[in-house]
Amino acid sequence: MPVNLVSAGGSRIRKNHQGGSSIELLGGYGTRHAIVLQVNIAVVIPALDEASEIEKAVSSAAGPDVDVIVVDGGSRDGTREAARSAGARVLNAQRGRARQLQVGFEASKSDVVLFLHADTCLPGGWEAAVAAALENPETVGGAFRLEFDERGLRMRILEWAARLRIALFAFPFGDQGIFVRRSVLDEIGGVPDVPIMEDADMVRDMKRRGRLALLPISAITSARRYREGGIARTSVIHFFALAAWGVGIDRGRLAGWLDR
Repeated sequence: MPVNLVSAGGSRIRKNHQGGSSIELLGGYGTRHAIVLQVNIAVVIPALDEASEIEKAVSSAAGPDVDVIVVDGGSRDGTREAARSAGARVLNAQRGRARQLQVGFEASKSDVVLFLHADTCLPGGWEAAVAAALENPETVGGAFRLEFDERGLRMRILEWAARLRIALFAFPFGDQGIFVRRSVLDEIGGVPDVPIMEDADMVRDMKRRGRLALLPISAITSARRYREGGIARTSVIHFFALAAWGVGIDRGRLAGWLDR
Protein backbone atom coordinates (compact mmCIF):
# COMPACT_ATOMS: atom_id res chain seq x y z
CA MET A 1 0.00 0.00 0.00
CA PRO A 2 1.15 3.60 -0.54
CA VAL A 3 2.81 5.59 2.21
CA ASN A 4 1.96 9.12 3.21
CA LEU A 5 5.34 10.81 3.55
CA VAL A 6 4.55 13.85 5.69
CA SER A 7 8.11 15.05 5.43
CA ALA A 8 8.37 18.16 3.29
CA GLY A 9 11.07 19.53 5.55
CA GLY A 10 9.85 20.07 9.09
CA SER A 11 7.01 21.22 11.28
CA ARG A 12 6.11 23.50 14.17
CA ILE A 13 3.13 22.81 16.37
CA ARG A 14 1.27 25.46 18.36
CA LYS A 15 -1.72 25.14 20.66
CA ASN A 16 -4.83 27.13 19.75
CA HIS A 17 -7.98 28.13 21.59
CA GLN A 18 -10.40 25.78 19.82
CA GLY A 19 -9.41 22.57 21.60
CA GLY A 20 -6.85 21.58 19.02
CA SER A 21 -3.48 22.57 17.66
CA SER A 22 -2.04 24.42 14.71
CA ILE A 23 0.63 22.51 12.87
CA GLU A 24 2.96 24.35 10.49
CA LEU A 25 4.40 22.13 7.77
CA LEU A 26 7.57 23.73 6.45
CA GLY A 27 8.61 22.82 2.95
CA GLY A 28 10.03 24.15 -0.26
CA TYR A 29 6.73 25.72 -1.25
CA GLY A 30 6.20 27.83 1.85
CA THR A 31 4.51 27.30 5.17
CA ARG A 32 1.11 25.64 5.36
CA HIS A 33 -1.14 25.86 8.40
CA ALA A 34 -3.75 23.31 9.39
CA ILE A 35 -5.98 23.16 12.44
CA VAL A 36 -6.23 19.63 13.77
CA LEU A 37 -8.54 18.46 16.53
CA GLN A 38 -7.13 16.48 19.41
CA VAL A 39 -7.56 12.72 19.44
CA ASN A 40 -7.47 10.37 22.38
CA ILE A 41 -4.15 8.55 22.35
CA ALA A 42 -2.77 5.80 24.55
CA VAL A 43 1.01 5.45 24.71
CA VAL A 44 2.01 1.90 25.65
CA ILE A 45 5.57 1.41 26.89
CA PRO A 46 6.87 -2.12 27.57
CA ALA A 47 9.63 -2.15 30.17
CA LEU A 48 12.06 -4.50 31.86
CA ASP A 49 14.71 -3.08 34.20
CA GLU A 50 14.52 0.39 32.67
CA ALA A 51 14.68 2.52 35.83
CA SER A 52 17.33 4.78 34.30
CA GLU A 53 15.27 5.52 31.17
CA ILE A 54 11.57 5.13 31.93
CA GLU A 55 10.92 8.54 33.51
CA LYS A 56 12.20 10.33 30.42
CA ALA A 57 10.03 8.22 28.11
CA VAL A 58 6.90 8.72 30.25
CA SER A 59 7.48 12.46 30.60
CA SER A 60 7.94 12.87 26.84
CA ALA A 61 4.60 11.16 26.21
CA ALA A 62 2.57 12.88 28.93
CA GLY A 63 -0.31 15.14 27.89
CA PRO A 64 -3.86 16.09 28.89
CA ASP A 65 -5.46 13.68 26.41
CA VAL A 66 -2.83 10.95 26.64
CA ASP A 67 -3.13 7.72 28.61
CA VAL A 68 0.46 6.63 29.33
CA ILE A 69 0.63 2.93 30.21
CA VAL A 70 3.85 1.23 31.26
CA VAL A 71 3.65 -2.56 31.12
CA ASP A 72 6.38 -4.09 33.23
CA GLY A 73 7.73 -7.55 32.53
CA GLY A 74 9.19 -8.27 35.96
CA SER A 75 11.69 -5.50 36.65
CA ARG A 76 13.85 -5.66 39.76
CA ASP A 77 15.41 -2.21 39.62
CA GLY A 78 12.63 0.22 40.53
CA THR A 79 11.21 0.64 37.04
CA ARG A 80 7.60 0.41 38.22
CA GLU A 81 8.11 2.99 40.95
CA ALA A 82 9.88 5.39 38.58
CA ALA A 83 7.11 5.05 36.00
CA ARG A 84 4.40 5.76 38.59
CA SER A 85 6.24 8.79 39.90
CA ALA A 86 6.41 10.14 36.34
CA GLY A 87 2.62 9.82 36.03
CA ALA A 88 2.12 6.56 34.13
CA ARG A 89 -0.36 3.79 34.78
CA VAL A 90 1.69 0.71 35.55
CA LEU A 91 0.57 -2.81 34.70
CA ASN A 92 2.32 -6.14 35.13
CA ALA A 93 2.63 -8.81 32.46
CA GLN A 94 4.59 -11.91 31.60
CA ARG A 95 7.97 -10.98 30.19
CA GLY A 96 8.01 -10.59 26.42
CA ARG A 97 7.59 -7.38 24.47
CA ALA A 98 4.72 -8.59 22.28
CA ARG A 99 2.78 -9.84 25.31
CA GLN A 100 3.47 -6.61 27.20
CA LEU A 101 2.31 -4.49 24.26
CA GLN A 102 -0.88 -6.53 23.96
CA VAL A 103 -1.66 -6.13 27.68
CA GLY A 104 -1.26 -2.36 27.34
CA PHE A 105 -3.42 -2.26 24.23
CA GLU A 106 -6.19 -4.25 25.91
CA ALA A 107 -6.07 -1.98 28.97
CA SER A 108 -6.39 1.18 26.88
CA LYS A 109 -9.63 2.74 25.67
CA SER A 110 -8.21 5.31 23.27
CA ASP A 111 -8.91 5.60 19.56
CA VAL A 112 -5.20 5.63 18.72
CA VAL A 113 -2.44 3.53 20.30
CA LEU A 114 1.23 4.51 20.12
CA PHE A 115 3.82 1.88 21.01
CA LEU A 116 6.98 3.39 22.45
CA HIS A 117 10.23 1.75 23.55
CA ALA A 118 11.27 2.51 27.11
CA ASP A 119 14.53 4.11 25.95
CA THR A 120 12.88 6.36 23.36
CA CYS A 121 11.44 9.86 23.85
CA LEU A 122 8.75 11.55 21.81
CA PRO A 123 9.37 15.07 20.43
CA GLY A 124 7.47 18.18 21.41
CA GLY A 125 4.24 18.55 19.46
CA TRP A 126 3.96 14.84 18.73
CA GLU A 127 0.23 14.69 19.57
CA ALA A 128 -0.69 17.32 16.99
CA ALA A 129 1.55 15.68 14.39
CA VAL A 130 -0.14 12.31 14.89
CA ALA A 131 -3.60 13.89 14.79
CA ALA A 132 -2.73 15.76 11.59
CA ALA A 133 -1.54 12.56 9.92
CA LEU A 134 -4.73 10.75 10.88
CA GLU A 135 -6.92 13.48 9.38
CA ASN A 136 -6.55 11.44 6.20
CA PRO A 137 -9.03 8.55 6.60
CA GLU A 138 -6.82 6.34 4.43
CA THR A 139 -3.98 6.63 6.93
CA VAL A 140 -4.03 3.68 9.33
CA GLY A 141 -1.03 4.73 11.38
CA GLY A 142 2.60 5.63 11.07
CA ALA A 143 5.86 6.40 12.82
CA PHE A 144 8.36 9.14 13.56
CA ARG A 145 11.76 9.82 12.08
CA LEU A 146 14.61 8.02 13.86
CA GLU A 147 17.26 10.00 15.72
CA PHE A 148 19.79 8.79 18.27
CA ASP A 149 20.64 10.60 21.48
CA GLU A 150 24.34 10.33 20.67
CA ARG A 151 26.02 12.44 18.03
CA GLY A 152 28.85 11.39 15.77
CA LEU A 153 29.35 10.24 12.21
CA ARG A 154 28.57 6.59 12.85
CA MET A 155 25.22 7.40 14.47
CA ARG A 156 24.37 9.75 11.60
CA ILE A 157 25.10 6.93 9.14
CA LEU A 158 22.67 4.67 11.00
CA GLU A 159 20.02 7.39 10.90
CA TRP A 160 20.61 7.86 7.19
CA ALA A 161 20.28 4.10 6.65
CA ALA A 162 16.94 4.13 8.49
CA ARG A 163 15.69 6.97 6.28
CA LEU A 164 16.83 5.07 3.19
CA ARG A 165 14.89 2.02 4.41
CA ILE A 166 11.81 4.20 4.80
CA ALA A 167 12.26 5.76 1.36
CA LEU A 168 12.77 2.40 -0.38
CA PHE A 169 10.52 0.08 1.58
CA ALA A 170 8.26 2.30 3.73
CA PHE A 171 9.04 0.07 6.69
CA PRO A 172 9.52 1.73 10.11
CA PHE A 173 10.71 -0.21 13.16
CA GLY A 174 9.55 -0.09 16.77
CA ASP A 175 12.28 2.32 17.89
CA GLN A 176 10.60 4.97 15.73
CA GLY A 177 7.42 4.95 17.82
CA ILE A 178 4.65 3.20 15.86
CA PHE A 179 1.11 4.57 16.13
CA VAL A 180 -2.03 2.88 14.82
CA ARG A 181 -5.77 3.36 14.84
CA ARG A 182 -7.44 1.12 17.40
CA SER A 183 -9.92 -0.12 14.81
CA VAL A 184 -7.06 -1.31 12.60
CA LEU A 185 -5.27 -3.00 15.47
CA ASP A 186 -8.51 -4.79 16.36
CA GLU A 187 -8.88 -5.86 12.74
CA ILE A 188 -5.42 -7.42 12.59
CA GLY A 189 -5.96 -9.24 15.88
CA GLY A 190 -3.89 -7.02 18.14
CA VAL A 191 -0.15 -7.23 18.61
CA PRO A 192 1.23 -10.42 17.01
CA ASP A 193 2.09 -12.94 19.73
CA VAL A 194 5.62 -13.79 18.66
CA PRO A 195 8.91 -13.87 20.60
CA ILE A 196 10.69 -11.42 18.31
CA MET A 197 10.03 -9.00 15.40
CA GLU A 198 6.46 -8.25 16.44
CA ASP A 199 6.92 -4.70 15.16
CA ALA A 200 7.72 -5.99 11.66
CA ASP A 201 4.61 -8.18 11.66
CA MET A 202 2.46 -5.29 12.83
CA VAL A 203 3.81 -2.84 10.24
CA ARG A 204 3.33 -5.42 7.47
CA ASP A 205 -0.30 -5.96 8.50
CA MET A 206 -0.91 -2.21 8.80
CA LYS A 207 0.42 -1.59 5.29
CA ARG A 208 -2.02 -4.13 3.91
CA ARG A 209 -4.90 -2.03 5.23
CA GLY A 210 -3.94 1.50 4.26
CA ARG A 211 -1.38 4.25 4.28
CA LEU A 212 1.44 4.79 6.76
CA ALA A 213 2.42 8.35 7.65
CA LEU A 214 6.12 8.97 8.25
CA LEU A 215 6.25 12.13 10.33
CA PRO A 216 8.87 14.87 9.84
CA ILE A 217 9.73 15.04 13.56
CA SER A 218 12.08 12.65 15.32
CA ALA A 219 11.68 10.20 18.15
CA ILE A 220 14.95 10.27 20.08
CA THR A 221 16.16 6.79 20.94
CA SER A 222 19.08 5.69 23.07
CA ALA A 223 22.24 4.52 21.34
CA ARG A 224 23.18 2.35 24.33
CA ARG A 225 22.61 -0.97 22.55
CA TYR A 226 25.07 0.08 19.87
CA ARG A 227 27.55 1.26 22.50
CA GLU A 228 27.25 -1.98 24.46
CA GLY A 229 27.18 -4.39 21.53
CA GLY A 230 29.33 -2.46 19.09
CA ILE A 231 27.93 -0.55 16.14
CA ALA A 232 29.06 -2.97 13.42
CA ARG A 233 28.04 -6.12 15.31
CA THR A 234 24.66 -4.73 16.36
CA SER A 235 23.93 -3.52 12.82
CA VAL A 236 24.74 -6.95 11.39
CA ILE A 237 22.46 -8.62 13.95
CA HIS A 238 19.60 -6.28 13.06
CA PHE A 239 20.10 -6.91 9.35
CA PHE A 240 20.22 -10.67 9.91
CA ALA A 241 17.03 -10.57 12.00
CA LEU A 242 15.16 -8.62 9.33
CA ALA A 243 16.41 -10.91 6.55
CA ALA A 244 15.44 -14.00 8.55
CA TRP A 245 12.00 -12.53 9.19
CA GLY A 246 11.64 -11.75 5.49
CA VAL A 247 12.27 -15.35 4.41
CA GLY A 248 10.03 -16.77 7.12
CA ILE A 249 12.49 -18.46 9.49
CA ASP A 250 10.73 -19.82 12.58
CA ARG A 251 10.44 -17.00 15.09
CA GLY A 252 11.25 -19.14 18.11
CA ARG A 253 14.41 -20.41 16.46
CA LEU A 254 15.38 -16.87 15.49
CA ALA A 255 14.86 -15.64 19.05
CA GLY A 256 17.06 -18.47 20.30
CA TRP A 257 19.83 -17.59 17.85
CA LEU A 258 19.72 -13.97 18.99
CA ASP A 259 19.42 -14.91 22.68
CA ARG A 260 16.13 -13.06 23.08
